[in-house]
Amino acid sequence: MNMSCLVIPAVAALQKEGRRHSWNCFDVENSGNAASLADRGSSSPTDLSGHHLPHRRESFLYRSDSNFSLLPKSLNRIGSTLAPSEPHVDDQIVTPFAQILHSLRRVRTHYVRLTSVTDTKSKSCAKEDGPSSSNDAQKLSDGEFQSLAEETLEELDWCLEQLETIQTHRSVSDMATSKFKRMLNKELSHFAESSQAGNQVSKYICNTFLDKQQDIELMSVEAVEEVEVKDSGAKRSPMSKISGVRRLHHTNSFTGAVPRFGIEVNDERQLAQIMDDIDVWGIDIFRLAQLANNRPLTAVTYTLCKERNLLKTFQIPANTLVTFLVHVESHYHSDANYHNSIHAADVTQCAHVLLNLPGLQSVFSDLEVLATLFACTIHDVDHPGLSNQFLINTGSELALMYNDDSVLENHHLAVAFKLLQENGCDIIVNLSAKQRQTLRRMVINMVLATDMSKHMDHLAHLKTMVETRKMSGTGLLDLEAYGERMQVLQNLVHCADLSNPTKPLDIYRQWTDRIMEESFKQGDLERQKGMDVSPMCDRFTASVERTQVGFIDYIVHPLWETWADLLQPYCQDILDTLEDNRNWYQNMIPSSPVDDVSTTRKTRDGSKDPIRFSFTVTMEQEQEGSEIGTT
Repeated sequence: MNMSCLVIPAVAALQKEGRRHSWNCFDVENSGNAASLADRGSSSPTDLSGHHLPHRRESFLYRSDSNFSLLPKSLNRIGSTLAPSEPHVDDQIVTPFAQILHSLRRVRTHYVRLTSVTDTKSKSCAKEDGPSSSNDAQKLSDGEFQSLAEETLEELDWCLEQLETIQTHRSVSDMATSKFKRMLNKELSHFAESSQAGNQVSKYICNTFLDKQQDIELMSVEAVEEVEVKDSGAKRSPMSKISGVRRLHHTNSFTGAVPRFGIEVNDERQLAQIMDDIDVWGIDIFRLAQLANNRPLTAVTYTLCKERNLLKTFQIPANTLVTFLVHVESHYHSDANYHNSIHAADVTQCAHVLLNLPGLQSVFSDLEVLATLFACTIHDVDHPGLSNQFLINTGSELALMYNDDSVLENHHLAVAFKLLQENGCDIIVNLSAKQRQTLRRMVINMVLATDMSKHMDHLAHLKTMVETRKMSGTGLLDLEAYGERMQVLQNLVHCADLSNPTKPLDIYRQWTDRIMEESFKQGDLERQKGMDVSPMCDRFTASVERTQVGFIDYIVHPLWETWADLLQPYCQDILDTLEDNRNWYQNMIPSSPVDDVSTTRKTRDGSKDPIRFSFTVTMEQEQEGSEIGTT
């Protein structure tokens, strides 16, 4: 296989995969907003080649966005009598640029029919768009000919209008980003109105997964100045030194040959039994951590590098790799419930499995694979168990150093590359200067992609890339350009980082308990400091079940749906597990009357204040460049 080409398998192979669900609704609350397939204008989903796919619940990306319709208003493609055999391609295309390409292909097909010219350019166009022989025009009656000509002109005018309004300084993927953010904004607004719990979940998703510009209140300038004066006398340590990096007083506890899994364990046989499944999705990482003497990250990364022959390829001494991994793992906080070395080991193992999928095998170079495993290994190193927003709100040194932009992600990278400079830790010492520079750039790009506030950007870029390339009709995703290769790898790491809901239920529930407890600890700290408690961080009011349902419906499902579209049919089992887990949490929501969002709460002065949900998503619009807000 050409390393730069990722094969998109025939969708017909989906018919041969295991069990399928009938997913026909979009239900978040007990009486959530339902949208049947018929509401979206199609009796059943189809792929770009017209094949009918198994029924499954689609994400909100496929719901109608009345404020951003990408179809010519008077053109009824679905009910067209002029091309009854044409597949309903546009029903399954949601990114703006890909829809424009599809319309232009239709214009081309209609032009050939109307003019009777011989189409010699592309067999793929003829195959996808239908026959284009010179006899087609003769088969049209005068009325049909006139109707097709008017339809073609209208669609061409619409394409020109869309292209004329594209802002030249923005990429075509940004068009999808704005659309997806607006759609999520609308979904969360409806969800927030359903119950008090829905209100909190909506705030949490908005604050965590949408990159918003901070509101500026001029009236608060005086208060800010008072704080600055009050704190100006406090002594601060120089910020030229990377905080969090500490020298270990030990390297390895063994001498001589490196153990089989990089660490000394009490029962190597039991650990080996779990490691035998390291290529399998949903490995029991918690059991692995116990058997690895709480060194799961060292054991997993060392084993994967050895299995992939990376030590030999890049001349990495085994002792050096283990020393570096021990240092990295020691810089993960053991008192962090979620963002610890177990999570890092889990993400690294997940990325390894995704790289092994048939659609990705032999696509990426050894250097790219090494960079991916490296990025996953260090992606949360020295994480304090607090969110970026908390660090920004409290004016932490890290937030000041990184200008409030991807604060923790930048810190993880700085700590990791600083650890490479420690004695006996430079695992890339034998790489050429160009290889070192390339690896560093790739690792930086992948770790920065784990900033959850950039989630919608990465989702939109991936969706646009997949749909645009599919419009070529070749079945290949050309990954010659560095940017496109990096998009796939960034989303691969992002998927691995958001993979908990796709795991076996018992594993998923353990991760849920851990992330909620870590969030609650932050909420306790915020309450102690007299701050507003962040959404879903209040242990007294948070709804764990509704949080997971909303998290899956609005964040995890759209992402994995797009990733599965890239690699179909190889991720169908993962989607099945995701849906099963979502249904389990849905069924666990207490069957009580829906909470009234107007329920009052006590303010700090003891008075009652109605609970209302309000948020604003700020983004550039393709045509208006204005702020869209929903209250």
